[in-house]
Amino acid sequence: MFNAVIDAPFGKVGIRTDGVALREVIYLPQITRAVAPDSPFAARVVEQIVRYFDEPAASFDLPLAEVGTPFQRRVWRGISEIPPGIVWTYGQLAAHIGSVPRAVGQACGSNRFPLVIPCHRVVATNGIGGFAHTGGDGFFRDVKRWLLAHEGATYA
Repeated sequence: MFNAVIDAPFGKVGIRTDGVALREVIYLPQITRAVAPDSPFAARVVEQIVRYFDEPAASFDLPLAEVGTPFQRRVWRGISEIPPGIVWTYGQLAAHIGSVPRAVGQACGSNRFPLVIPCHRVVATNGIGGFAHTGGDGFFRDVKRWLLAHEGATYA
């Protein structure tokens, strides 16, 4: 059950909240049925996501649910420091937070708040890398490509 599902240039975006904090952002295929925001907070989340689709430098100001391990939250804070249009490799982010690339990649894939915590800005040294714990090509990697292009970012 979603608190809202909105159109996105690459499909749909579903959001889940607990009424006062964002719990999850999920990329969905175009065939998913839209759902109007069911609360003022869900409407606020939708408004900020739509603003990002209009202006890739837009920032998010949303309370996030306390989810993830302390390490994952440390990685997500590091990701949040990457400005729009810039990409870091998993290795660069790992060095920045004092970790190793593989662990950073796993934490990136576990991010429940894509867009808000812009994990699409983290790429492999030799290409786009994975997305949402997916390898190979497919819907989620296409979403990542769209988001990077939207921000004017280039990657290896």
